[in-house]
Formats: sequence, structure tokens, C-alpha cells
Amino acid sequence: MTDSHTPPDEATWLLADVPLRSRFLLGTAGYPSPQVLQQAIAASGTGVVTVGLKRELAGDGSGAQGAFMDIIRASGARLLPNTAGCRSAREAVTLAHMARELLGTHWIKLEVVGDEHTLQPDPFELVAAATQLVRDGFEVFPYCTDDLVSCQRLLDAGCRILMPWGAPIGSGQGLLNPWALRTLRARLPGVTLIVDAGLGAPSHAAQAMELGFDAVLLNSAVAQAGDPVRMAAAFAHAVRGGWLGHAAGLIAAQDMAVASTPVGGRPFDL
Repeated sequence: MTDSHTPPDEATWLLADVPLRSRFLLGTAGYPSPQVLQQAIAASGTGVVTVGLKRELAGDGSGAQGAFMDIIRASGARLLPNTAGCRSAREAVTLAHMARELLGTHWIKLEVVGDEHTLQPDPFELVAAATQLVRDGFEVFPYCTDDLVSCQRLLDAGCRILMPWGAPIGSGQGLLNPWALRTLRARLPGVTLIVDAGLGAPSHAAQAMELGFDAVLLNSAVAQAGDPVRMAAAFAHAVRGGWLGHAAGLIAAQDMAVASTPVGGRPFDL
């Protein structure tokens, strides 16, 4: 039974019809050791981890690669394979099909790079790949920019989830264009929106959640931190705090001061 003092229950949120308790999705690349990765996943409380397909396909399923997959499976988190490193729709579609065969999931985080300097997604190749993969029965999580029209085209292709960037991958710059992200949230109220990439500090994650986004996904900010395990815990707290703040209803910012305590008249005439 809940009352007015009971925080809302995050367990009610659904990602592609799967109930999850955490709104924090975590990448698994670049950790100092498998043990640190294992501890970071536990500290994050995440229910979804991303896995780079090209890295998996480069291994032989034994040794270090086998140990890596053992850690991921033992965590209990759901796998979200990605097509990181792809430069065309054709390449991404091929890799997605290989991922489904190798990892046994129809979830795919779709990445198609269009610019080598910013690693910005190619909107045209992205829509082409998403259209094909949805037809092939995939649940497509497209990594995209915050451009509203591009996002609408991905929805037209059959995507139910969008993953707009906060800033270029690995840059740690936070939310470069909060206005665009706020506009996406307002214009696409029924769509699951996950901020992906560019976050560098827990405060960035809290800001995204306060904008009303459903979740955040990040990798480098945790994996490359001085203490990845502690940073994973910090992001987990920030994500939850930001979401609770949004759910509670933030006050509107104003240009002028507004007295906290209303005062009528003057108590004394001196």
C-alpha cells in the first residue's frame, strides 16, 4: 500500500515490453579488468548491458572472450548487442543478423556512423537499416541525434525506442542541446526515449532524467573513471534522483525572486 510519502515505483517501467527496475543501461567496453566490470555492473544495478558485436565476433568464444560472456550472463542483465563500428546500412543489417544467431536475442542497438570526427550517426543509413531490421523481426534501438525529423522517420520505420545522443560518444560533455532534447520529449510523449552517449558526470544523467527521459545509457564515464565501481554507483543514484525529481514535478524557473514564505502587510510600524 502506498501513501503520499511513498516514492513512485520505478519497477513499473517497461523497455520493449520487458519490466525493469533500473533506468540505467551500461556499456561493457574498456574496463580495467573483468573483475572491475563485474563489480561495476553489480554497483550500477542495471538490468541491461550493451555488448559490441565486432568484439565478440573477433574472439573464438574461449579464453578472455569466454570469461567476458560468463560475467555478463552471471550478472543477470539482459543483453543489448550493438552494431558499433558499422558505416553502412548493409553492414549493420548483416551484423545484427549475426548477433541474433550468436547471442539469441532479437534486441539490437543500431549504430551506423556517418562522420569519422564526431562519430555522428548517419540518419539516412540509419533509417534504411532500421526499416529492414524491423521487417526482419528485430526490436531496434537506434542510436541517433536529437534531430526531431530524423527521429520521426525512425518511428515511421517501426522503431518503438529512440536513443538520441547527449553529445558525441565518449566526449563527456553532457547535454549539449537541452532544448532539442526537451523538444523531443514534448513532441514524442508516448515513445521510450533513452539518452545515449556524451555523458561524463552523474549530474548529466540527472539532468537527462529531469527532462523526462525514460533512461540513460553510458559506458566511458564509468569504464574510464578513476574508480569505475564507485562511479557506477554514483550514476545509479543520479539516475534515480533525476527520475524521482521529474516524477515529483519540478518548479518552473523564474527570472525574479519569489518569497518562500508569503507575507501579508507589515507586522510592525517602526
